[in-house]
This record gives sequence, structure tokens and C-alpha cells, in this order.
Amino acid sequence: MAHTDMDADVVVAGAGPTGLMLACELRLAGADVTVVERLAERTGESRAGGMHSRTLEVLDQRGILDRFLAAGELQPVGHFSGLYLEFDESESRHPYPLMILQSDIERLLEERAAELGVRVRRSAEVSGIRQDEAGVTVELRTGDTGTAALRARYLVGCDGGRSTVRRLAGIGFPGTEATMTALIGDVELPGLTEDYIWVRRRAGGDYSAIAFEPGWYRVITSEYDRVVDRDEPVTFEQLRESLVRLAGTDYGMHSPRWVSRFNDAARQAASYRQGRVLLAGDAAHIHFPAGGQGLNMGVQDAVNLGWKLASVVRGRAPEALLDSYHAERHPVGERVLHNTRAQSALARPGAQTDALREVFGSLMVFDDVNRHLRSMLTALDIRYPVGGDHPLAGRRVPDADLKTSDGATRVYELLHAARPVLLDLCGDGGTAAVAGGWAGRVDLVRAHSEDDGWSVPGVGEIPVPAALLVRPDGHVAWAVSPGDGPGTAALREALTTWCGPARRG
Repeated sequence: MAHTDMDADVVVAGAGPTGLMLACELRLAGADVTVVERLAERTGESRAGGMHSRTLEVLDQRGILDRFLAAGELQPVGHFSGLYLEFDESESRHPYPLMILQSDIERLLEERAAELGVRVRRSAEVSGIRQDEAGVTVELRTGDTGTAALRARYLVGCDGGRSTVRRLAGIGFPGTEATMTALIGDVELPGLTEDYIWVRRRAGGDYSAIAFEPGWYRVITSEYDRVVDRDEPVTFEQLRESLVRLAGTDYGMHSPRWVSRFNDAARQAASYRQGRVLLAGDAAHIHFPAGGQGLNMGVQDAVNLGWKLASVVRGRAPEALLDSYHAERHPVGERVLHNTRAQSALARPGAQTDALREVFGSLMVFDDVNRHLRSMLTALDIRYPVGGDHPLAGRRVPDADLKTSDGATRVYELLHAARPVLLDLCGDGGTAAVAGGWAGRVDLVRAHSEDDGWSVPGVGEIPVPAALLVRPDGHVAWAVSPGDGPGTAALREALTTWCGPARRG
């Protein structure tokens, strides 16, 4: 619970997918959290349009994936800069992207947050931050003239690419400037004679028109070497004019539901933490939305940070645990910025780029190339620097089928409570003896896997481990192979690092 002089353990600024997912993670781990959002209500704008495999896995880890599957549609293909990728069903239970609009994602996450007791305070915009040794005071602008303040142990800025929290915390946002302008809108296209248009390239850029619901389309135009000031208002007429320039027609577009603008500027926060202020999602990184990685990376930021921050505010782990958030997620953000810059370059118009795309596309038919790009976009190959030489150390745990004394289960079902799981698959008792010092903080599960091996993206098939420690975010903190001995000293070190010191006595 929050300290007596605190309004919450954690204030989360921003009620988008990242902020809501973080709030849910914090509540699952027992932290008291308030979300503040400057908007009076959800916009209902479609915005981002999909979730990749790793995001679907983390929702499965929390037992809420079915809600999202019911609201979207699985697609058996993906792309790298418009060049098609194929997926491998052996890599995940959820190998295919889920096409689901951001408006539905936010609605489902807000419903989940309400179930968990998260307070969402709307029409409340962060206007000031004051940190001290005990906590942070968050000053709010409420309504037209009102003000308020909240006191919390920590503040997390999930308030988008123009993050007020990041600016007030004095965190730098270095990166590369835009080289193009893209417009996006949800409109009706009565003059479109095709079912859809997928990345049709022209001299000045490219355009697409894809139906998300019967009767209306998402139109995207991208024009290179045409940069517009980010503060210039965006209009439906600008989208129409851009489409005419590229396609020669506007297909009779009308009735816009939503119009917006983006570009290929790529920036990343110099630090994801400054004292008691942390950043996640677009507040920590912006990039060209190629491959649909932005929303997914934000949700995964939240799942990495939530259990760590809750452990600290609940007194289960030292504050140093928070340093691992930047150490683990900043390199992930760097890699996404890198690959989206490459995708932006591959999308530029011109004969040279056309030739490069043809050569690049011919390489993508090779399994190793396809697998590398696929794993990068889906985030299935991420490996955090947790130490240890086991091939699973730092990687996300496969969702293997297991048998326990209570019956059949699978690994991700063991993570619904968002607690660390010490999985004993050999039953020699060594792990149980070590785990006693962390009773109440770590779930010890004895189980049996009938698989001959586990498939791990980026590694291949590996022997089923004898035991492993799985963090709440689904990444393996420690593992030992059959025949390698108990590894109790390394297990104690891993438990201390990720779950705090052992209980005295």
C-alpha cells in the first residue's frame, strides 16, 4: 500500500497502451497506482493497428489474451519495409500478428485496469515535478483553470513522443531529424475499385489503402524530401492533396474519422530514469512506424518495468533493481530505431532504391534471413544481460506444455499472477532447498516436460532444462541443464538480484 503521506506508490502519466499496461502490472504486484491523463475521454481514434508475437505472449502470460483475440484478426504475413515476411509456427503459440486497432487495445486495457483497482484521473495534465529523497510531487493542470498535486514514490512518463514528463525531468532526447512526411486517415473510398492497395510506389513516395472495417479504409501517403513542421495543423484536405499527387486521384474519399501526420524522425531518451522519474513507450523512444513496432515496444517496456518498480516500492527489492530497466530496454529501443531507419531508407523512391529492394527481397527468401528479420520485428529473440551461459538465460521462456501434480498446464499459465516462478523439472529437491529463503515471493513449481527439447528463436532446439527461474516478465533469470549439477550458488545469486535478499532465518 502507499505510504501514509503518499497519494499513491506510483503515478503514471498517460492512459495509452503503455501507461495502462504498466498500471495493470503495478497493481498485480501489489503497488498502489494512479494514472493521470490530460484528455477528458478516450479519442476512439484507430491509430496503431497491430500486435506482434511477443506482445501477444505477454498478454497470454497474464491470462487476458482471449479478450484481444476476440477484438482483432490474425494475419499470417508480416513485412519489412513493405517486403513480405513469412512466420514459423514452431517459434511461438502466437506466431502471427494480430490486427487490432489501438482504440480497441486501450478500451480493453482500461477495462482490465478497472478490474484491478487502478485509479484513472482524466482531464489532468502534468505541469510540474518536484523530486526529493522520499518521493516526487506531481503538479497537475485540471480543467481550464484548476490545479492539483499528487504525491508518490515514483512517477512514470508514458505521455507520448512530446512527453512533458521527459522535458520536466531534464532528460535529453537525441536522434535523427525527419526526411519525409506521411499522412494517415480513416476515410470512405467509394471510387476504389480494388479490395486494397498495398504500398504502391511512385516518384515522390508511396501510398496504401487498406480496409479495417467494411465501408472505410485506412489511407497512408508518404512523401520523401517533404518535411512539414510538426506543429502545423493536419487536415483532411492535405491528405486528399497528397493522395492525388501520388495516385493521380483521391478515389472520391470523404467522411474522415481521423487524420494525423507522422515522419521518420528517430529519437531516444538518453536515460530511461532520472531519480524518481522513469520513462516508457513513446516518451522514451520515437521512430518511423515501419513494421508496427512502436506500440508493441511500449507494452513490453511496461511489462519489464512494472514488477521491478512494484518490488522496490513494496520493499521487496533494493532501488538498484530499477537500474536494470534502462540496461535492458534501452538497447532494445536502439535496435528498433536502427531497423526502422533502415526500413525508411528502403522505402525511398528512385531507381537505386528499387534495385536495392529487389536485391533485399531476393535475400529474404532464405530461411536464415527471414528468421532474423522476423525475430527482430516480433521481439522473440530479445536477450537481456542477466548473466549465466545457459542458452535460455535472459531470453523469453518458451510456453512449453507441463504436467504437475495438479494436472496439465503450460508455462505461461504459471505467470498469470505476475510473480517469479522457480520451475523444477528434474525433482531432485535442490532448487526447493534454495527457494526456502524466498518463500512468499517466489512460486516454486515442480513439473515434468514430455518434450524432447524446447525451440528458442535465435538459438534453435535446446534440451529441456533441469530447472529455471522465470521472472514475472517471462524472461529467464537462471537455468541449469540436466547433468550440469544443481547450480545452487548461481541460483541464490539470481534470486537475490531479481527478488531481493533472502528472508532472514
